[in-house]
Amino acid sequence: MSKTLIRGAKVLGGEPQDVLIDGGVVEAVGPNLSAEGAEVVEADGKVLLPGLVDLHTHLREPGREDSETVLTGTRAAASGGYTNVFAMANTFPVADTAGVVEQVWRLGQESGYCDVQPIGAVTVGLEGAKLAELGAMHESAAGVTVFSDDGKCVHDAVIMRRALEYVKAFNGVVAQHAQEPRLTEGAQMNEGVVSAELGLGGWPAVAEESIIARDVLLAEHVGSRVHICHLSTAGSVEIVRWAKSRGIDVTAEVTPHHLLLTDELVRSYNPVYKVNPPLRTERDVMALREALADGTIDIVATDHAPHPHEDKDCEWAAAAMGMVGLETALSVVQATMVDTGLLDWAGVADRMSFKPAKIGQATGHGRPVSAGEPANLTLVDTEYRGPVDPAGFASRSRNTPYEGRELPGRVTHTWLRGKATLVDGKLT
Repeated sequence: MSKTLIRGAKVLGGEPQDVLIDGGVVEAVGPNLSAEGAEVVEADGKVLLPGLVDLHTHLREPGREDSETVLTGTRAAASGGYTNVFAMANTFPVADTAGVVEQVWRLGQESGYCDVQPIGAVTVGLEGAKLAELGAMHESAAGVTVFSDDGKCVHDAVIMRRALEYVKAFNGVVAQHAQEPRLTEGAQMNEGVVSAELGLGGWPAVAEESIIARDVLLAEHVGSRVHICHLSTAGSVEIVRWAKSRGIDVTAEVTPHHLLLTDELVRSYNPVYKVNPPLRTERDVMALREALADGTIDIVATDHAPHPHEDKDCEWAAAAMGMVGLETALSVVQATMVDTGLLDWAGVADRMSFKPAKIGQATGHGRPVSAGEPANLTLVDTEYRGPVDPAGFASRSRNTPYEGRELPGRVTHTWLRGKATLVDGKLT
């Protein structure tokens, strides 16, 4: 593998430095490094970050290759600056056995664009009735450490307790989709003023908050780790903040779309805004931003949820829930957190690389940009401004809520263990 010199990059937003990559690792970081024998990338003051890590991605394969495949999803990840993604278990068949998670893991290895760590289902078939093969999935070649029934809530408290007890043996984590199903029957959007005016079934905040409250108490009782997926309400923030103050081992994520978009957009009846959990109020959005800034919310996770055209281009009630997010996540975080002064680029690296890698135990990812570390890196043109054009997405699906919206920042280069997967905004 040839050497690469990244010249004049602002590492984590600091002063411009050179970064020399050799043999898949960072060989040196500092001013005026020698370019002898190296391919030179002129950074011109762009921000260099550790490769991003997404703890919540839907790659759809096996079973829904019309929406996404591991190859197209990892190409989208590389386009967005990601070098490692965790693939959710709600595939067909469900990733509830060692065989299925190994299949997804091997497909990720073959893609070469991004490392893929499968997430195992908590229950067989995501049905919430019987624990899946948690130990076998962990001991498989995929080495599963994160388990989730995402898309469905592990609503039975006994099953959730048993899962927390089981994963504790190998320091695994259960990632909960917090949604009390009885409180959201027939729900179409956030319960509030807008849902009342539109006459759409409301999705109350308490449906999320009640499950989070239960699960942090279960985690405390068991002495295990619980992770809250796509936290979306101000009340949920307060529960997680309280739990952390008690020393409960809880982590939480927020999606880019919940940092930017509100339920007012549903007035258009455009199904591109239909998502689970639903878009909430402006008050919720501000609370989520503040919680991400102060560390109550640990990470940003995309909940990249691709759907084919026909599943979204229909009436609101029939439309699938979800948005693609891998290729726009960093731009949304820059718009909502960096450009507003709530986070600096070191903070972005913490929330989008260091901490998600730690939660998911992603070996070799979420590492400092320093000598001897794996060269999993992302170069970002933070001065760029432009409209989102889904026609240029690497993802197989186009269900983005940002089409035509001007967003800041653009990933120009991504390196996976020193190999360029994205060069000048184009996949290799």
